[in-house]
Amino acid sequence: MRLNSVVPDFSGPSTKGPIDFYNWLGDSWCVLFAHPADFTPVCTTELGKMAVLVDEFTKRNTKVLGLSCDKLESHVNWINDIKSYCVDIEGEFPFPIISDSSRELAIKLDMLAEEDKNNPDTAMTIRSLYIIGPDKKVKLMMVYPTSTGRNIQEVLRCIDSLQLCDKKKIVATPVNWVPGEKVMILPSVDDKDLNALFPNGHEKCSMPSSINYLRMTSDY
Repeated sequence: MRLNSVVPDFSGPSTKGPIDFYNWLGDSWCVLFAHPADFTPVCTTELGKMAVLVDEFTKRNTKVLGLSCDKLESHVNWINDIKSYCVDIEGEFPFPIISDSSRELAIKLDMLAEEDKNNPDTAMTIRSLYIIGPDKKVKLMMVYPTSTGRNIQEVLRCIDSLQLCDKKKIVATPVNWVPGEKVMILPSVDDKDLNALFPNGHEKCSMPSSINYLRMTSDY
């Protein structure tokens, strides 16, 4: 899997019934993420936080889909522990978790560590996360080791950036950007077009190099 790769269609059993990925996704964005194993401490916190914030993903037209190599029965039983630990989860667990006990999807979606590629029958998935667009292409990838839990707020921030830049293709978001802050105007945009493209204002930063490349706007 690489940036802009088309995610292959797949199917599998999940905690919310069989998933046929393309049909399930429809015209939505998707966060597809793997965790190493059920009934483990870091994974419990990750899936719990994802569930607590699921409405934030829904606001962004983004569906959430978990995956690991555990059996479906294990997923179902583990959800009770997640809900017990994360008391802010209301009602049913809000997103499906796929069971990939054959490791077929883990191999197809490149979710195994290097040392496990030759031992797929016993391998656990790593903390791979793909943000996938409605065109079924990978827009962003995150890969974490088993020791490090992911920041779900950062996943949301990345979705905000990706969706903005998909809609307005002449801007990019700077370091630590959050919605409402200034964005960068791409160097490919000619200065003479700035007023027409950003009628509500823009600004330039003078640099020692005298190269005119740092331009910002809040007009998006």
